[in-house]
Amino acid sequence: MIPVALRRATATDAGAAADLWLRSFAAALPTVVRPRSDDEVRTYFREVVVPLKETWVAEAADRVVGLMVLDDDQLSQLYLDPDWRGHGIGDRFVDLAKRRRPGGLALWTFQVNKPAHRFYERHGFVAVEHTDGGGNEEREPDVRYVWSPGRPEQA
Repeated sequence: MIPVALRRATATDAGAAADLWLRSFAAALPTVVRPRSDDEVRTYFREVVVPLKETWVAEAADRVVGLMVLDDDQLSQLYLDPDWRGHGIGDRFVDLAKRRRPGGLALWTFQVNKPAHRFYERHGFVAVEHTDGGGNEEREPDVRYVWSPGRPEQA
């Protein structure tokens, strides 16, 4: 088994993190239309995500295989390399997010992303709002999940 380290992202990780996001988004959400080009996504990671947000990466075999972004009390992004799903990295990221935000967390995920719903619900997140997607760039119906400390985890 290849060891996986979670660490804060640095400026040099921005390109790899953006590329991972692009691969993961395409694999997990093939029906969701992205409003931004690949180059715009890379610029956003380089200029906004990595330098201005609390960005974490999972690294294995000297490459970025996972990404998590915290923005205040929002778990704004959690993406894994498609080849690295099922290795417990997402669980480790959620545990880290809960330690970093012990007062609670919220997140949005698309309604079509049923595996994400199951994942977050297993970690004690509860769906509190469903929208028609009018508030996101993709115009894709989404769900807001909230985790509150003290709430028991799902088995």
